Amino acid sequence: MGNKTERLNLIKRIVCEELIGSQEDLIKRLADHGIQATQSTLSRDFKEINISKMPHPDRGYIYVLSEKIGAEIVTNTANIADAVLSIKFSHNIAVIATKSGYASAISVIIDGRKSKDILGTIAGDNNILLILHEESTHEAVLAQMCAMFPALRYTTE
Repeated sequence: MGNKTERLNLIKRIVCEELIGSQEDLIKRLADHGIQATQSTLSRDFKEINISKMPHPDRGYIYVLSEKIGAEIVTNTANIADAVLSIKFSHNIAVIATKSGYASAISVIIDGRKSKDILGTIAGDNNILLILHEESTHEAVLAQMCAMFPALRYTTE
């Protein structure tokens, strides 16, 4: 197995099994397994294997595999489902308001669902821009968002 493949697999395993909050912590854990890595190497690896940071109730932020962000993380990690506050629509765009710091993690969840109604998301700190497919209805998107995030409020203002 090549060094890069070995490193990527180990990063996935560590991130899935441990609460890693910084690249420094991950570099130390990799070194414990005899793998040397730099911060810039980790940044490239994170992009390649799709690792994101998300809020955690005890650790601030932790790294997670984006593919693992789903219903179990939505309901079990830092009450992320409660961090979605409201949604507003304008033509084929919707704006979701979130608690500060949660927009990116929530955006990853929405993108991971690969809805036929949503072309993509753009996340800031506390807002997510949803770009809707032209044939989508606001009602269909609202129903999907409410199913994922029960605390969501629809506003017309």
